[in-house]
Amino acid sequence: MRILIADDDEDDRTFFSDAMTELKMDNELTLFNDGMALMDYLSNPDIVLPHLLFLDLNMPLKSGFECLKEIRANQRFKEVSIAIYSTSSSEKDIEETFIEGANIYIKKPNDFTKLKKVIKEVMDINWQFHSSGLNKETFFFSI
Repeated sequence: MRILIADDDEDDRTFFSDAMTELKMDNELTLFNDGMALMDYLSNPDIVLPHLLFLDLNMPLKSGFECLKEIRANQRFKEVSIAIYSTSSSEKDIEETFIEGANIYIKKPNDFTKLKKVIKEVMDINWQFHSSGLNKETFFFSI
């Protein structure tokens, strides 16, 4: 799988990358430190689109909300699954990202073992089925 993560927190990006490495998953991971860098990358017509994008909400230059809206407004990205990956557990954030077309909402775990479990479970999701049967009960992911 081709996976992107956009998160302005360097520790969170490193934590995520280390968890993927430790899980020994055969995935291609690309990291972005803000929403603008992510959208610049996605605007390149020559890239191979990711299967899954982990998107932090609170980033400088361009927020995760702005990225989500832009991505979902473009038919080119309709097959890209988007996992909101945020420290926020605000009902407003969960509701807005659900309405804007995110596939799943994950509250960032603050423990490495839980992060590995979250990543493993999210990678094991049958995204084609999950996306077609999207509802609020399956949207918020918790461990």
